Amino acid sequence: QVQLVESGGGLVQSGGSLRLSCAFSGSIFSLYVMGWYRQAPGKQRELVATITTGGTTNYADSAKGRFTISRDNAKNTLYLQMNSLKPEDTAVYYCNALHRSYNNYWGQGTQVTVSS
Repeated sequence: QVQLVESGGGLVQSGGSLRLSCAFSGSIFSLYVMGWYRQAPGKQRELVATITTGGTTNYADSAKGRFTISRDNAKNTLYLQMNSLKPEDTAVYYCNALHRSYNNYWGQGTQVTVSS
């Protein structure tokens, strides 16, 4: 059973940076498309960024130029480097793993709070 454990969230001032990590276990990490999603209070969960098995990345418009998604297949870990953070980035950030068989897994989330 795939397990995803996020870490690295916290409270940061506007303009600051955070790096989120997602530790993957229970299957072969390199076979999964990985992604970061977020959910702000009262809003639906939304895509932040994804990275394919081959390393191709895709970003939401709100993340382009500020966030960088990466993966380390040797460490079974997904990362999200977030720079120039804004108060509107405040949300719970979730790690997602999608296999080509359409098995889909979520982590428990990590809170990111950006103060103005």
